[in-house]
Amino acid sequence: MSAGEDLHRPFRPTAARWVAGVLAVVVLVFMVALAVALPVIAGDGAGMADRVGIAGFGLGVAWFLTRQAGVRADPDETGLTVRNLLLTRRVEWTEIVSVRFGQGRPWVQLDLADGDTLSVMGVQASDGARAAAEAVRMSTLVAMHSVTRSDD
Repeated sequence: MSAGEDLHRPFRPTAARWVAGVLAVVVLVFMVALAVALPVIAGDGAGMADRVGIAGFGLGVAWFLTRQAGVRADPDETGLTVRNLLLTRRVEWTEIVSVRFGQGRPWVQLDLADGDTLSVMGVQASDGARAAAEAVRMSTLVAMHSVTRSDD
C-alpha cells in the first residue's frame, strides 16, 4: 500500500464500534428473551401487543447502536464522505477550512467555507492517542488536497 493509499483509508472509531456492537447484540437478545418469557412472568396481563412492543423496542435500540458502530469518514482524491449517526454528507477538500480536535471535543469538527461546522464521528476522543493521530491524518489530507497554484 502506498503512502497516498494509506492516508486515504477510512476513519473509523475503535472503542465505540466495539462497545456499540456488543451492546446491540446484548440488548436485542435480552429484549427478545423478555418478550418470549413475558406471558409466563406476567400471567394473564401480557398480550401479543406487549411482546411485539418489547421486541420492537429492542430492535430500535439495536438499530441505533449499529448506526453508532457504523459511523465513519471515507476520504478519496476529491473529498470526504462523512457518515454520522443519522446523516451522510459529502464535502470537497476545498470546502474544508480547518480541522479541530481536542479541548473537550468528543470528535473531530471540520470548519467549512460556508461558515458551517461538520462533526466527524469517525474520529472519537474515546480512542485516545489513536484519535489524536487520526485527527492529524485528517489535517494532513486537508492540507494536501487544498494546495493551489498560488500556494507555491
